[in-house]
Amino acid sequence: QLHVVESGGGLVQPGGSMRLTCTASGFTLDYYAMAWFRQAPGKEPEGVSCINSLAGTHYVDSVKGRFAISRNNREATVYLQMTKLKPENKSVYYCVGNVECMASPRYWNNQDASWGQGTRVTGST
Repeated sequence: QLHVVESGGGLVQPGGSMRLTCTASGFTLDYYAMAWFRQAPGKEPEGVSCINSLAGTHYVDSVKGRFAISRNNREATVYLQMTKLKPENKSVYYCVGNVECMASPRYWNNQDASWGQGTRVTGST
């Protein structure tokens, strides 16, 4: 059974950087596409970035050029490096396993995807 756990959230200043880590267990990461979603208070979850089994990536427009997703199959981890953070980036960030990593985030989630518990990114503003 796919199981993912997020870590690395916390307080960040505008313009700052942060790296989120997703640790996978219960499956061989190599064969699965993975994604990061986020959910701000009062809003629906939003796809941020995904990476397929060949390390091909997609990003929501608002984070292109600032966020980078990567994977280390040997360590069963997926990372989200966030730079030039903005106040609106404050959210709970979720790692999601077994997604459909396509160009449009609307297609990433599916009934077989596994979501973690989330890690909160907060800011002073």
